[in-house]
Amino acid sequence: MKNTESASPQVCQIIHIPEKPSFLPHLQPTVNVLASVIEPKDANTLVRKLNQIAPLENLQHVKRVRKKCIDEGKPQLSLLLCLAVENDGEVDGMPYEIREIVKSYQLSTFITKVCKYAATSKEEWEEQGKLWPTSYHPPTYNISGITGFSEEESQSVFGLMRHTIYLATSSIGQVVNAAVIVDPSTKQVIASACDQVISSVSLENEVNKEGSFSNNLEDLKASNLENQQMSLLDGSIGDSKHLTNNVACVHPWQWAMQSSGSWHPLWHAAIVAIEHSAARDLQLFPDYNALSPLKKQKIKESDFKSNGHSYQSVRPYLCTGYDIYLAWEPCAMCAMALVHQRVRRIFFSSPNSNAGALGSVHRLQGERSLNHHYAVFRVVLPEEVFRNKVVDAMTSGSG
Repeated sequence: MKNTESASPQVCQIIHIPEKPSFLPHLQPTVNVLASVIEPKDANTLVRKLNQIAPLENLQHVKRVRKKCIDEGKPQLSLLLCLAVENDGEVDGMPYEIREIVKSYQLSTFITKVCKYAATSKEEWEEQGKLWPTSYHPPTYNISGITGFSEEESQSVFGLMRHTIYLATSSIGQVVNAAVIVDPSTKQVIASACDQVISSVSLENEVNKEGSFSNNLEDLKASNLENQQMSLLDGSIGDSKHLTNNVACVHPWQWAMQSSGSWHPLWHAAIVAIEHSAARDLQLFPDYNALSPLKKQKIKESDFKSNGHSYQSVRPYLCTGYDIYLAWEPCAMCAMALVHQRVRRIFFSSPNSNAGALGSVHRLQGERSLNHHYAVFRVVLPEEVFRNKVVDAMTSGSG
């Protein structure tokens, strides 16, 4: 799923990062299985028996029976018996129970391939069916953006990501990670922060802990942001070690290699933004307990709309339903912290090939054992955006 901004000479995109990696049709991992053509009248009996003696525990997405039409539309059924043994094609090498079924029903076995993993998209599922039919279960959670963004939504996402990268390049002589937490129902910035693992880093601009996105966007337009800063999405920039040395999520263990003791291992941008969000809630709702996620879902959206700095007297539960924008893909620590915060959507700009937890190295959003799951998107911006800003940051640092 991609959304584009046609007005730009270099296309802007919002790319959904699925729970599991997608594979090109010819690169999908496969496994060998033992199968046989069967009589349609025996299908139900054989399926019941095989489900008991040879369940497909690691291939639950693969259907047991394949049906296709042969001469004059006559149906032909093929049954998946079990995983192929090391001695392919040798009946003696099959499990005893399978061998008995083959003998009883006089089956003629053959080896074929099936896809090892379940499809992550309808297109992938259609390709898998060319080998052997599989099942496809689209995401059951209803998170806005998974199936696409409107033009207005896309422009809002692009603007917020530009603002995030502006913060990431605002440190004098430094390029760091930045995080912006947004309430999508009101488009209000709840909290913003940059990496603070280095105690000596001074920010050129103090990060606002709250404020409406509309005001921030106007400020960015007024400062001619697109002509001041450089995209962090350029491969040469994202992989350049001297530029990303101080990006906490890219080098999460950098603090351990410092002897000065000035590094703080936990203050990554996402963690600091979460702290700011919590402090804001305590200030706005000093006399009220936080709602559980279930109760918060039952409250009407209008109950949370702001009136200046005066809010309806219901304190939100952590960051439930909020979006977070990050200049770099978060590490495992930050990604897990955002699970605990009940964030709804994560947008990041630059992949983190060193320690990224949302697609580059790990894929935490696909871990089914977790009790909360968010949707993840990569926001691709034109290369020329923010170029001068990074150059200015480097020049200031060297001067």
